[in-house]
Amino acid sequence: MVSIQIFNFSSKSLLFFGAATTTLLLSVGAFFIILLLLGLRKSYKLKKENDRLEAINRKIAEEKDKPYRDFTEGHMYGGGSDN
Repeated sequence: MVSIQIFNFSSKSLLFFGAATTTLLLSVGAFFIILLLLGLRKSYKLKKENDRLEAINRKIAEEKDKPYRDFTEGHMYGGGSDN
């Protein structure tokens, strides 16, 4: 008789249990969607920053590859063959 009373749920309690479960699932789903959107935003920002740093690295590499140009030729104290 006790086991019968344990499983004897009224329709109101089942309805409440279903609503609580739905609310819980919706809130957990919303939480993970927010986490997903934050992750996508962070990934986009990191990709943008990586592209910017790669452009700087390319510019520095181009500067290093330029041949040396003597900039002291016109200077009043330096460079030149009349020393």
